[in-house]
Amino acid sequence: MQNEMMHRPVVKPELVDYMRTAQKPLTGKLHEIEKDANKRGVPIIPHETVVFMEFLLGQVKPQQILEVGTAIGFSASLMAQFVGDKGHVTTIDRFDKMIEEAKETFRYVGTEDKITLLEGQAADVLPTLQGKFDFIFMDSAKSKYIEFLPDCLRLLKKEGILMVDDIFQGGTILQSEKEIPRGKRGIHKKLNQFLDVINNHPDLTSTLIPLGDGVALITKEAEQVNL
Repeated sequence: MQNEMMHRPVVKPELVDYMRTAQKPLTGKLHEIEKDANKRGVPIIPHETVVFMEFLLGQVKPQQILEVGTAIGFSASLMAQFVGDKGHVTTIDRFDKMIEEAKETFRYVGTEDKITLLEGQAADVLPTLQGKFDFIFMDSAKSKYIEFLPDCLRLLKKEGILMVDDIFQGGTILQSEKEIPRGKRGIHKKLNQFLDVINNHPDLTSTLIPLGDGVALITKEAEQVNL
């Protein structure tokens, strides 16, 4: 499942290359998974986002992590390295092919005891979840971000972090709708709605970072956020 936006970074190509090659590589089995995914063109988070996530999670030290969009299980396995002996990662995906490959990734990396993979549509699964998560990573269908946001905020503990990947659509997010191919206009509209909410809601604090195809970090300043 190719993602054309992987090849349209929003900063200068030479800086992207520097961030992807100059920063420390992963080691061990995760490095092998990353290398193989990049070789096959499988959409995983790019290495500059990997390094950022490692730094962030090393500071936050979350115990309970939720991921929306498992893909091949790379990012879930990466995050599982940071939850400690008693922590856990819960991840959601609906694609059978991705689910099987993710399970194989968890077995290969040795993270299967720290990860629960929930199979199904995130729109159906998210409302059934309870409890609070320290960290939520959303990397799924971009047109659904605005739909998933209320449940993600409900499940996020106060001052927890919601990290959302691929928010700039290869830098086209600021273009007018008529400049966007018809097949992409739905994503364009929904992503702009999502950005308007996270940038302007009084109970949310957000920052946008030009890593990969754009990353948003969001915290909530109230126990309950009404959108």
